[in-house]
Amino acid sequence: MKVTVRLPGALRELAGGARTLEVEVATPATIRTLLDAVCTGWPAIERRIRDETGVLRPHVNVFVGDANVRDLGGQEVELADGAEVHVIPAVSGG
Repeated sequence: MKVTVRLPGALRELAGGARTLEVEVATPATIRTLLDAVCTGWPAIERRIRDETGVLRPHVNVFVGDANVRDLGGQEVELADGAEVHVIPAVSGG
């Protein structure tokens, strides 16, 4: 199945300038298997999204549609064919 991953500007350089990645993943797919595939195809992205233990970094938000995966079950969230996943850096200020 195919999933579209939308990248923020900070990660586009690591993906050859691409705004989106079309990623093929086996069914059933989860956020974890999707990120594994992204990081295999674009290894420089791995450490920006997940830490050395495979956990999503606290300053990175991953959304399926308009829902944050942290609110849905983390990396075990299942994906449908044609899903759009957004990787968004956290924004903070003072």
